[in-house]
Amino acid sequence: MSQNIKALRTRIKSVNSTLHLTKAMGLVASSKIKKATDAMQKGRAYKSSLLQVVSLLTASSECRKSPYMQKRDTDRLRIIVVAGDRGMAGGYNANIFRFMRDYPDAEIIALGKRACDRYHCQYKSSEHFTVEDAMEIATAQCKDYLEGKFDRLAIVSTKYASAISQIPEYTELLPIKSSDRASVATIFEPDELTILNFIVPEYVAGMISVAVKESFACEVTARRAAMDSAGKNATEMINDLQLSYNRARQGAITQEITEIVAGSGV
Repeated sequence: MSQNIKALRTRIKSVNSTLHLTKAMGLVASSKIKKATDAMQKGRAYKSSLLQVVSLLTASSECRKSPYMQKRDTDRLRIIVVAGDRGMAGGYNANIFRFMRDYPDAEIIALGKRACDRYHCQYKSSEHFTVEDAMEIATAQCKDYLEGKFDRLAIVSTKYASAISQIPEYTELLPIKSSDRASVATIFEPDELTILNFIVPEYVAGMISVAVKESFACEVTARRAAMDSAGKNATEMINDLQLSYNRARQGAITQEITEIVAGSGV
């Protein structure tokens, strides 16, 4: 009986420590959500403007001569995979890796420690990802694309649908598809083709940066939800263990009283 009481006391202490940890991680995630979602909204606005400019340019027949718009005979795919730097975020990282099973032959460039560990790539943080980092990656990818080292470039990240729903998303970056929008009276200097070829690295960098910002907003939101759920489960477990502990302790006291009474009657 005493061993059972001791085991329950140890278990309650262990679960209580876990409860404190989940509360702390939940508070940290909550403190980052506002800044992360603000950055995500600004990124979405920037992405919308960027796509409008690219759409205007690719509507021009002249731009179809660009090497960035040429479809190739081969189909070698390179994917930039965005995951988190840490775990304990529910299914955030697992959903991305499960999604990537559909692309077993793709060459991987990983962003985020979890993705780097999984795909054995050089570590690059997703939480502290900068515009300079995005430009460095984009410039290298555009150079490799022009040199024919791959035929398609895409990014797999997480789309923020709501506070309780984050969805893996595949976005193709290169080659750029032709726009079917009607031409408008826009004058480009020196010409559409030159401008398109010049801004493609900026376009790729912008798309990467926006995807990473949105993915990080998804990560901290998922982590807070996971920590809230874990905290509730830990509290329920502590209550159940405390009840079992009280019953065991009461049983032990009753047994001791019974033994004392039986002994005094001898």
